[in-house]
Amino acid sequence: MRNKKLRVAAYGIPILVLVVIALLYGKMPEQIPTHWDVDGTVSYGGKAEIWMVGGMGLLFAVLMDVVPRIDPRRRNYEKFGRYYDGFCLGMQVFMAAMSGMILSESFFPGRISVGRVTAGLLGILFVGIGNVMPKFKSNFYMGIKTPWTLSSDWIWHKTHRLGGKLFVAAGAVTVLAAVFLPLQPAFYVCLASLAVAGTIPSICSYLWWRGENGSKGFTK
Repeated sequence: MRNKKLRVAAYGIPILVLVVIALLYGKMPEQIPTHWDVDGTVSYGGKAEIWMVGGMGLLFAVLMDVVPRIDPRRRNYEKFGRYYDGFCLGMQVFMAAMSGMILSESFFPGRISVGRVTAGLLGILFVGIGNVMPKFKSNFYMGIKTPWTLSSDWIWHKTHRLGGKLFVAAGAVTVLAAVFLPLQPAFYVCLASLAVAGTIPSICSYLWWRGENGSKGFTK
């Protein structure tokens, strides 16, 4: 079942972010940091862009509420609803942190190592995704969606159990890289670990499908 408290929180966080932006907007400099390269270069834009950054959270909350209603397998969401809502809330916390860092760097440039903090937060997010991934039931929106996982509940379950473990491992590696490695190598470690965590289960889902179907091809 969907969790009403988590759903309310998933809307409340982006609304709170927009309220904070509104309170601080008049005091913000005309140019604010909007992008950080892995080499430390900072790009700036007009302060009005903060509304787009902050508004993404509210847009995401709406989309995450609408998608389960239009998914052809929408009934499956009831089977993992609270985990889905927990994922939505985690994403809102992550996006709020991104908005918070932009606001902080607008007023106090250089106070935060944005790239390092972002990598660390991504690692924590990967760990969270990995923990809830085995709970996902077959659907067309969340999880590792290949033709083979969508064709079999058994393959879906097995793929997401493996994917969950790999995402947890990728998150742990990313956090360690963010703490101990220089920024640029940490960024590449983050990308590589995410690619491995997503690719291996996808390949395995095909191999498991082949094993399940043998020489019968696309029919049973």
